[in-house]
Amino acid sequence: MSVRLYLLLIKASIRSRMQYKFNFIFSTLMASCIQISEFLMVALVMMRFGNIKGWTLYEVCYLYGVMMISKAIYRTLASDVHHLEKYLVSGDLDALLTRPVPVLLALMTQNSRILFAEIGQGIILLIIAMRVLMANGQIGWPSIPLTALIICTGAIILFAIGLATAAAGFWLTRIESLQNMTEDASQTAARYPLTLYPKWLQGALLVLVPVGFVNYIPTLYLLRHEGGIGMLLGTVAVACAALWLAMRFWKLGLSRYQSTGS
Repeated sequence: MSVRLYLLLIKASIRSRMQYKFNFIFSTLMASCIQISEFLMVALVMMRFGNIKGWTLYEVCYLYGVMMISKAIYRTLASDVHHLEKYLVSGDLDALLTRPVPVLLALMTQNSRILFAEIGQGIILLIIAMRVLMANGQIGWPSIPLTALIICTGAIILFAIGLATAAAGFWLTRIESLQNMTEDASQTAARYPLTLYPKWLQGALLVLVPVGFVNYIPTLYLLRHEGGIGMLLGTVAVACAALWLAMRFWKLGLSRYQSTGS
């Protein structure tokens, strides 16, 4: 029932945003330009200097594509979780509390939009990377369903991180700076092999903010054949644990929320 209701709310939200066709097309084109320019800068550097810490351009391309699609899925299916601060500051969260649906479900379906640019470009990057890696014999056809699994677990992990950060807003109210660290900066860092960073930062990206499990850890198994199947199973376990902890933290924060009317 909750899934059906969620899909209905998402459909209604997307339909309302699609009424502004020019804004939708313009924002999609701008997002495409930004994403393309960011990756091209990395690609040009790697084409000039070759491998980075043993990682080839196409392996980095794979990391980049997985992160891009996972993030786009999270932001598509749970758009305003990332924007909880504005609800807390303006008091608009009170309106969601009066709806006959769970607050988190109502929040996730607000202002939904499908991030076509990010998803499309991520798919293109993965196709390019995987075709070359398959031609080199580095991966085989089973890597396709495994990549789909990695993307799904990645989206869950990113959602869990975003939800836990948003829940901190019930105590902090202003969480933009925190989000810059736990979501924006960490996700940007995880587009590249974690071996590029010092040990303390690698630990932070695997334990404190586990974005390393979105793409880097499963990629070690899939592309570089390191660590065995346990790397992939561990990623699934981290996704489940992160989601459970984030949901618990969210419920705790919501129980402490003081509405503007109280």
